[in-house]
Amino acid sequence: MSNELQLINLYCVICQHYDTRLVYDAQRTSNNFLPQFSDEECITIALWGLANRKFTCKDVFKFIKAFYAEWFPAMPNYKAFNRRYGYLADAIKTLASDLLSMISSDTTCPTHLIDSMPIVLAKQRRSGRAKVATEMCDKGYCDAKQMYFYGVRLHALGENQYKTIPQPKQLLLTAANVHDRKAAVEMLQDVYGIDLFADKAYIHAEWMEELRRNNRVNIITPIKLEKGQKELSYWDSIFSSAVSRVRQPIESFFNWLNEITQIQNACKIRSANGLVSFVFSRIAVACLILANIINI
Repeated sequence: MSNELQLINLYCVICQHYDTRLVYDAQRTSNNFLPQFSDEECITIALWGLANRKFTCKDVFKFIKAFYAEWFPAMPNYKAFNRRYGYLADAIKTLASDLLSMISSDTTCPTHLIDSMPIVLAKQRRSGRAKVATEMCDKGYCDAKQMYFYGVRLHALGENQYKTIPQPKQLLLTAANVHDRKAAVEMLQDVYGIDLFADKAYIHAEWMEELRRNNRVNIITPIKLEKGQKELSYWDSIFSSAVSRVRQPIESFFNWLNEITQIQNACKIRSANGLVSFVFSRIAVACLILANIINI
């Protein structure tokens, strides 16, 4: 499918979702209830620019002006476009949720994976002084990257698939200081009958037993060293390595998501609305790619 047809298809998909759900998140109480430059156009432009690897709002604006100006004749100047993009944060969040539900299949594979990734607004020394979007962000530590950061965490629960990245079932955004297990408690409340592979951060004997007994969720993690133990036994080491291999696709999912959207680099965000638009527009693009609606 040509780029032009993909853009038209994207616009039609967004209009369909806007008319049924998103309009309630973007309603206006002013005389400008029907602006000349529509919300559907703004969301289409943002997602199309991201799909074409334009990772900042300014780069998206320049890209559309350079190559698609005749498609969006009422497109305003950059400041007005950026303001509208932030105003539509709740609508974009709803769109991402709808698209995530759309790509979720009814398959019954029992093997699921869970993990989180950092979305960074400020790194290392700046993480203690950052004050952007304080209602959503906080300072936390990323063990995988061995760094302190200010921002949020994106938690993902995915269904394992053969020789490809997991199919995302749930995504949850929390402040950076929220522990992975605390987020998992919320995500797994209504999940039943799965084997869940996770890392050592999710180990908690009482919680794991409660899930196994009530929800039939069997959490499988690498084996943790006991206090004073210097290394695992041979068989425990083999088991932990096997669990890590099963978990590897969820890390591949995060790597893929960051590669196509640069979701981890949020250093230019300056408001809570901007952060919501930034994160969920990227999730929406990933869902559109997984659903084969766009394929750049």
